[in-house]
Amino acid sequence: MGYLELEEYLRSEALRVEQALDQVVTLLELELGSDISAVIRHGVMSRGKRLRPILCATAYRECGGRRESAVYDLAAAIEMIHAYSLMHDDLPCMDDADLRRGQATTHSVFGEEMTMRAAAALIPAATRQVLSSAKELECGVSGSKKIAKDLLEAAGAGGMVGGQWLDLLGEDQILDSEELNQLHQLKTGALLSGSLVMGARAAGVENEMISGLKNYGRSIGLAFQIADDLLDATQSAESLGKNPSDLDLNKSTYVSLHGLEGARAHARTCVADALIALESIDLDAPVLRDLARYIIEREK
Repeated sequence: MGYLELEEYLRSEALRVEQALDQVVTLLELELGSDISAVIRHGVMSRGKRLRPILCATAYRECGGRRESAVYDLAAAIEMIHAYSLMHDDLPCMDDADLRRGQATTHSVFGEEMTMRAAAALIPAATRQVLSSAKELECGVSGSKKIAKDLLEAAGAGGMVGGQWLDLLGEDQILDSEELNQLHQLKTGALLSGSLVMGARAAGVENEMISGLKNYGRSIGLAFQIADDLLDATQSAESLGKNPSDLDLNKSTYVSLHGLEGARAHARTCVADALIALESIDLDAPVLRDLARYIIEREK
């Protein structure tokens, strides 16, 4: 799949994710009332790459899953967790960001208290979404419980939230390569990797396949973060749709640690590791192979 074909694939997949997300948010609006649901819609439905749910749906298909319509309902739960993390990341007590995906951040529009409440409400809502959608896939009811556990482990203190904590501790610190990798394996990599695991498990594959996809996800998670650091260092806020804040907060990045060329070389090594992980489980996954390369070639 060429670069342009892959971009078209990502646009098409993102649209299917958006449709599933809109259905979930509409149901939440009926349940929660207008005040908090408006905050949720702003945080969830703003423009985004939707990479994590796309990875989930792609892994599901490439592991033999065939129930296409239901997998996007499952993938939507992952984006709900990702949206909650961004809503919290942007708060003044964390990155103090005023721009996200080309629009005002949620707390800039609705205030900090409502943003924290709305983001927190997405956690149980996403868990319920997993349990209701995954049971319709090849994994069945028992598998849906394992997938809910996968999501919460990837999102929790041993995953994304733990990475956010390390990120806060890393302000005004000079982290070495191992420390920076650990931070981003949790903050960025855990949910990326978890998305692949969830998609594979939904298709009903064995543990060896899941383990290989988890390793692939860890590697592309680091590659994705390195690419983000490179873009922050070389692109304008207008093209990125956000104001990079790591320099202002005196955080270590792959560019500050390795320089531009060193960071690019590190990203290529991560992609090579990801491809080796796929080869180790003998999975014919052409889209996942192409996505690994795309992650460090993207322009935003």
